[in-house]
Amino acid sequence: MLKTLIVADALSDIPETGLKTIEFATYLSDYPKLDEPRMQIINLCATDKYLSQGYYCSLLAEARKHKVLPSVNIINDINVTEAQPAGLEITVPKNLWVSQLADTADAKQSRVISVYFGQTDNAIHKRIARWAFEQFPAPILQITLDRDDNGLTAHITNRALRDLTDASKTAFWAALNQFIQTTWRASRPKKRARWDMAILHNPDEKTPPSDEKALKNFVKAAEQVGIHAELITPKQASSIASYDALFIRETTAINHHTYRLARKAEQDGLIVMDDATSILRCCNKVFLHDAFSYNKVPSPKSDFVSEASDKTCARLAESFGFPMVLKLPESSFSIGVYKVENIAELKAKLLSMLEQSALVLIQEFLRTEYDWRVGVLNGKPIYACRYFMARNHWQIYNHSSKTHFSGNFETLPTFEVPKPVLDAAVKASLVAGKGLYGVDLKHANGQVYVIEVNDNPSLESKVEDKYLGKELYMLIMQEFANRLEARGR
Repeated sequence: MLKTLIVADALSDIPETGLKTIEFATYLSDYPKLDEPRMQIINLCATDKYLSQGYYCSLLAEARKHKVLPSVNIINDINVTEAQPAGLEITVPKNLWVSQLADTADAKQSRVISVYFGQTDNAIHKRIARWAFEQFPAPILQITLDRDDNGLTAHITNRALRDLTDASKTAFWAALNQFIQTTWRASRPKKRARWDMAILHNPDEKTPPSDEKALKNFVKAAEQVGIHAELITPKQASSIASYDALFIRETTAINHHTYRLARKAEQDGLIVMDDATSILRCCNKVFLHDAFSYNKVPSPKSDFVSEASDKTCARLAESFGFPMVLKLPESSFSIGVYKVENIAELKAKLLSMLEQSALVLIQEFLRTEYDWRVGVLNGKPIYACRYFMARNHWQIYNHSSKTHFSGNFETLPTFEVPKPVLDAAVKASLVAGKGLYGVDLKHANGQVYVIEVNDNPSLESKVEDKYLGKELYMLIMQEFANRLEARGR
């Protein structure tokens, strides 16, 4: 359990918050204390100058193994310098602003917003404020937004408490209190666990990797191995440094907060599953199938194309025949995967897909009644399922059907899985790493073919856990406990 400490240049800057507040001089001289609890520091000292008290506060906090906001890296990233007089310049993802900032007469005028712990008073900019805080967690950010024909650019700098007006300070203290109460969680259960884990999930996700019952089973299993686990949402992700481990139970992608959060958690010393490298490797089918080839992992006949000329389409038709499968490099739950039946469909679909990705993966079509899914944890198979094709469809998911979205399934003990299937699954998983993976395979014509390796695989109650039950959750949580023990702190 972490104790929260606010550090300021002067106590006169801080109203009554109910939290432990000290001046920098006290933090310098009196900490760390003997047998002190784990500490998290909110550094409200001015950090706008290199080697200032605020800079040293964060530097010393990191040296003392205290979790601190902002970190020294963040201070260095966003400070105004000769090299970046306007602050750190970064492009704002289009999905955060395109629907909010309409094309009006003043759309291209600069806008300045203040962000306090990820909050701002203008509803139009709330998503940008949250995004900026997740990228650069600091108590006070000033963001100057400039829009041109190429998109929206944010110039991000930090601000000091002394720069705020009285009205702004009121908003700042409200944001601080909310941040501590809802994100850093000042109070934890009375029963002391050895480690703290965040389980990231997204209640708004339509097809989450774990349902509500499975998430509760993970929390209970974690408790059995000495881990206090709690569910967090993407909005609470800025608190990740206060935990020892992160378990991601939200569908991952590379250009996505799940990947960025995994990277940040690793940099903060957390045990992360699945780690950023696994996400990077598994989320891109181009990497996987190139790696399968080099590592002699059995997989379907595959190719990559970057254009859709008549010559290329004719070559693919001759090489693969029809039907043929086309895949976007980053896709999940059968989204972005298509079957084409003739050369006209091939050309049309390629042209459409190449507008979204520089490369498209081409694969031979293998007709099977079901796909194998083998769950592999740290190189060892822990569960196995057969997923049957959706009714009247060639995939296990049929996104165009409202009544038969997915096919049936059968969960088996791993010792009932054919040995070639298990061996191929384990070999394929090691291409990605030593995390938790769901390896999809086909068994056709006496041959095993690895289709892909999924990080963050589906683990739902009464599906993947149907054979092992709660033991499946225990296996995964015990792996976390083993890694935390090996980490040594």
